[in-house]
Amino acid sequence: MTNTKTINNYRLALQLMTKNSNVPSRYYFQRWINTVLTQQKIAPAEITIRIVANKESAYLNETYRHKAGPTNVLSFPFEAPPGIPSALLGDLVICAPVVTKEAQEQHKLLLAHWAHMVVHGVLHLLGYDHIKNADAEKMEKLEIKLLEKLGFANPYEI
Repeated sequence: MTNTKTINNYRLALQLMTKNSNVPSRYYFQRWINTVLTQQKIAPAEITIRIVANKESAYLNETYRHKAGPTNVLSFPFEAPPGIPSALLGDLVICAPVVTKEAQEQHKLLLAHWAHMVVHGVLHLLGYDHIKNADAEKMEKLEIKLLEKLGFANPYEI
């Protein structure tokens, strides 16, 4: 099921491909992406968030990252062809069972962990990464700041 809505020039297409009952409502996903994009002064923008089960996450993780098994969030940035303007930032694929399991194992509030995965994924769509230590530190500081703005604690303090 795909549900598309635009709020504050930020269009979110939300695809629920799992029956997992631990998935937050559309309101939260929209709030989280709006916060990141507003703080980063991005407008207008379009993002698709696809919520999946383990099987699809594992397939995509193995196909695109060459890593076995499901993962919490995958980011697929969109790059428009030269000369073609587009507000599309890309797609996020979030594995609901992995997010739920990680929140339990890390003793985090489930909603806080969902927020972290969305913020983290959107930052990847904007070009942030954590391959090099300096880049990871910069990205983590921004995540902490954005999550604090949303009312959540530092996700790196367990």
